[in-house]
Amino acid sequence: MSHLEKTLIVFKPDAVQRGLVGEILSRFEKVGLKIIGVKMLKPDYDHYFHHYEKIGKMISRRGQEVFDVTLKMMGAGPVVAFVLEGIEAASLVRKMVGSTEPKSALPGTIRGDYAHMSYIYGDVNKVGIPNLIHASGDAEEAKNEIAHWFSDSELYEYETAHEKFTQTKKPSK
Repeated sequence: MSHLEKTLIVFKPDAVQRGLVGEILSRFEKVGLKIIGVKMLKPDYDHYFHHYEKIGKMISRRGQEVFDVTLKMMGAGPVVAFVLEGIEAASLVRKMVGSTEPKSALPGTIRGDYAHMSYIYGDVNKVGIPNLIHASGDAEEAKNEIAHWFSDSELYEYETAHEKFTQTKKPSK
């Protein structure tokens, strides 16, 4: 069984508008994850509904109000979506991104280093939490999200110069 996985990250409008996409993306590359798909887009309501409810079950888990606030925030500008590939990529990315609530995210994680808002502040002010990035919850969710955001023709196979160090492939004979 291969532990090589693909996962989806979406830089939310706050990351794009703050000019943090390149800086944060480099952290994923430095750990050895490979970019195999990328695009900038401004999805419509139906796209986000499918992503957050059909796949993520947000309304079922968190309620309609949280869903509505999230979609309003996501509609504030374009996003940049990436598919990353690496060993146990989904769990690695989740660890690097940190807790969904920026206030609870540990220093050294992306949200811990670049965001700070609490759920309480967001709830009181009825605003979405600017937490910079969406990351697939697990490998299965990643498969569904990647299929929703990317077609097969938008994903690329290639070898990087450092894969022998980041994926410890068996030497060829």
